[in-house]
Amino acid sequence: MGCIIRLNPFTTPKVSPAKILVGGFASLIFLGALLLSIPAAARVGRLPFLDALFTATSAVCVTGLVVVDTGTYFTRFGQTVIMLLIQVGGLGIMTAATTVFILLGKKITLRERLVMQEAMNQFSIQGLVRLAYTVVLLTLTVEAVGMLLLATRFIPVYGLGTGLFYALFHSISAFCNAGFDLIGGFQSLTPFARDPVVPGSIALLFILGGLGFTVLLEIWQRRSLRRLTLHTRMVLGISLLLLAAGTLAVLALEYNNPETLGQFGFFGKAGNAFFTAATPRTAGFNTVTTGKLRQPTLLFLMFLMFIGASPASTGGGIKTTTFGAIMVRVMATVRGDEDATLMEKTIPPEILGRALAITVLALLLVFFVTLVLTLTEGMPLPDMFFEAMSAFGTVGLSTGVTSNLSPAGRLILILTMFAGRVGPLTLVFAFARRMRKKAVRYTPERILIG
Repeated sequence: MGCIIRLNPFTTPKVSPAKILVGGFASLIFLGALLLSIPAAARVGRLPFLDALFTATSAVCVTGLVVVDTGTYFTRFGQTVIMLLIQVGGLGIMTAATTVFILLGKKITLRERLVMQEAMNQFSIQGLVRLAYTVVLLTLTVEAVGMLLLATRFIPVYGLGTGLFYALFHSISAFCNAGFDLIGGFQSLTPFARDPVVPGSIALLFILGGLGFTVLLEIWQRRSLRRLTLHTRMVLGISLLLLAAGTLAVLALEYNNPETLGQFGFFGKAGNAFFTAATPRTAGFNTVTTGKLRQPTLLFLMFLMFIGASPASTGGGIKTTTFGAIMVRVMATVRGDEDATLMEKTIPPEILGRALAITVLALLLVFFVTLVLTLTEGMPLPDMFFEAMSAFGTVGLSTGVTSNLSPAGRLILILTMFAGRVGPLTLVFAFARRMRKKAVRYTPERILIG
């Protein structure tokens, strides 16, 4: 991947933080693929390496797209490997590594703190070690509570041992916004669509995971809406807006569809509409069959998948604050304001420029992947567009075509999931030659636009 990965790769002096992150994720994916391709991971035979690589990438990038059914194809060993890949991938390479270093009593160097800053989307290196340790404790606590809630439903159905394992697996998968399930038959949570506890617990887990660790910690520490930072208020406001708008849209579009919401009573319709609107915020679970949704609903879900979760979270997409920053800039331009202001705060031009770059790169990536998939797969354009958007947003929803993709199509989605997890801008920083800042400024000249 263009970088040297050693036992402690974070101290390599000539490797940028972006390259270290890319190399770390790639190394973990490759290790996971090797483990999933051995006979002990499969119930019958062994998983081909390309499919193992696809599964490992989907797990580490907390996506949830699968080419084989997780619940029926893999042994308990294989399922445990997937669960651990999800956990490390959701926390992030640096967060997990920092926690191990702390437990071993190792000192965290300045170089490692810089990589942590890049990985956790922080403005400063101050307090990063404490933040990483707190993130792990918070994650384990929330996942433990989620496991207990899910165990109340899974143990009566699957027995004590299997029920506890299923509860742990789905709690980790939900909080990390992975979307992997062990129900079997590519059903996801459809067998529990009428049970409020399982979808409700999982929805709570992936919504919390999608808000971002910094937001959760800030809410816990400050406990006052007025004292929250602009970032946190934007995340909460945009998340609530998208959840409400998404629920109403899905409810209106699918209300009479007999293959989705039409089979439920009003409260069932409302609950499953909420779940269906929340899961594209990169969770990947579903309580109604995604392939049975109407085309307008799928298009709206793709919009939600593109936005995704929030920064420093377990989710993907361009992120809620990126979308919010662009909309603030658009509204400022419409009003004729020079500055992009929100809640009596001004968003700096460099943040707006970064938001625009992320959005444009993401749009180009999704367009290119969709184009290539239509060439290699010969499947309908809507299915390929949905698959590309789901892979980039690390969502995991599918209309049911993932397992039918060709080797070329699977490789394309592997690269797309990887790009969506580490971020298109991070990939550009990792592989592009760093340009020197020019010492001169050229004369500005207007161009016609619009």
